[in-house]
Amino acid sequence: MHRVLTVSTVNVNGLRAAAKKGFVEWLAATKADVVACQEVRAEASQLPASVVEPDGWFSVHAPSVVKGRNGVAVYSRVEPDEVRVGFGEPEFEDSGRYLEVHLPNVVVASLYLPSGDVGTERQDEKERFMAAFLPYLVELRAKAAADGREAVVVGDWNIAYDTVDLKNWRGNRKNSGFLPEERAWLGRVYTEAGFTDVQRRLDPEGPGPYTWWSYRGQAFDNDSGWRIDCQLATPGLAEKVVDVVVERAAAYDQRWSDHAPVTATYDIDFPGR
Repeated sequence: MHRVLTVSTVNVNGLRAAAKKGFVEWLAATKADVVACQEVRAEASQLPASVVEPDGWFSVHAPSVVKGRNGVAVYSRVEPDEVRVGFGEPEFEDSGRYLEVHLPNVVVASLYLPSGDVGTERQDEKERFMAAFLPYLVELRAKAAADGREAVVVGDWNIAYDTVDLKNWRGNRKNSGFLPEERAWLGRVYTEAGFTDVQRRLDPEGPGPYTWWSYRGQAFDNDSGWRIDCQLATPGLAEKVVDVVVERAAAYDQRWSDHAPVTATYDIDFPGR
């Protein structure tokens, strides 16, 4: 029987809080084979068993060494052949920003790229991360291919690539997340590393669909958001994408995070459920 692969990614903005507001119910209802989470901000010991190891899922958590910060996780319906935490750069090995699981035919990675803030150490950290991560993406693509796998890096990239990726692009040209050098770096992920933004493969025009809205003001109600949560796939996998949905909540009070899940379906043979 031919199956497809469905991958969902979401920045949960604190998994303890999200679990109380609707994440558990969402996870129980999702059709995804793999769910990647970012900004978990908790260690497994701080989470209920129903969140750490939900029925029907294999879970891998990579918390940050700094308590209450960052943290990535991956839930998979199929047990991973191999798990990797970090990408070989000592500064970020224990920062809870990168985790990959090796599954049949595909490597799925959960990424939480630093958010940055112009003129501060946070922006310096973001730049160091980007400089170290680009060559790793080149390596990841080559290694996956040598292993007979495709790869997809999903998560919160914290960069809007083009003007169609954020509502107020004019007012954000000097802000972290839409700086010319950040956008140029993401362009190199597409060219040098050879990854494809699958949302833009299906919907090249935009605007949006946005994936994050500030809690301030009326950003969500006005759909004044940013498209920073993305799935970037190797070419062979990107060609097989058939659907990408941003699961935007129906109303402000129904959100369990300030980000929406981004769910993509790929027409590749995957053992699934």
